[in-house]
Amino acid sequence: MLQPAMASTVERRLLVNYRVDPDIAARLLPAPLRPKLSHGQAVAGICLIRLGAVRPSWAPWRFGARSENAAHRFAVEWDGPAGVETGVYIPRRDTDSRLNAWAGGRLFPGPHGRADFRTRDTGDTLSLSFTTRDHALRVSVTATTTPELTGSRLFDDLAEAAAFFRAGSRGLSEPARPGPRRADHLDVVTLRTDTWDMAPCQVAAAESSYFDDPAQFPPGSAAVDCALLMRDLPAHWEPQAPFSTATRAIDRPPVG
Repeated sequence: MLQPAMASTVERRLLVNYRVDPDIAARLLPAPLRPKLSHGQAVAGICLIRLGAVRPSWAPWRFGARSENAAHRFAVEWDGPAGVETGVYIPRRDTDSRLNAWAGGRLFPGPHGRADFRTRDTGDTLSLSFTTRDHALRVSVTATTTPELTGSRLFDDLAEAAAFFRAGSRGLSEPARPGPRRADHLDVVTLRTDTWDMAPCQVAAAESSYFDDPAQFPPGSAAVDCALLMRDLPAHWEPQAPFSTATRAIDRPPVG
């Protein structure tokens, strides 16, 4: 099915970043993806994003919709025809929009679950939380903007962090309803934008039942590292050709 490119305004995008043991992260990724490391650690997290004026790229902005959305994600890399390529693997997306949930995996790459969001945004401090309708996931984050990025073990400064995440503009995810066997491809969508301004944040509190699950992340294997905030970012989301996972059966060496 032909999938249209979408235009939007990223009204607010909070990236809550976790540093993760590389071998633990590798177990959660489909081959041939592997964790992209920063200072020896895998980088994962939650993207909490409010989109406005979401519409097909050809449509006027006034016809766009607004929604609260979240994605759990891992920074990844793989060997492409021209060398190492990078992106993010997204095991789960959630939204408060009925339209997004219906269109995800049908008209646009990536299935979306439904969730109920609660937001409080004073400009400097954000308190964001959501619970999914299937009760499988709960997230709660409070963060405050700061003049500089401090206390991170993943990034030395804001410039390094911004460059790392800008390189991960491609999102890869399992297709909707792949059937009784795991799909042999991943859906792909690329974020395109002319600007990339980020503000560092101090995380006062962060909980995610995904990263806090000891069955997936043994104690000490995943920890909140830092948060980054983006606002008022014109953006296009472009579906790409499916990413083949035909090399899934090839054994991969341990990461780290």
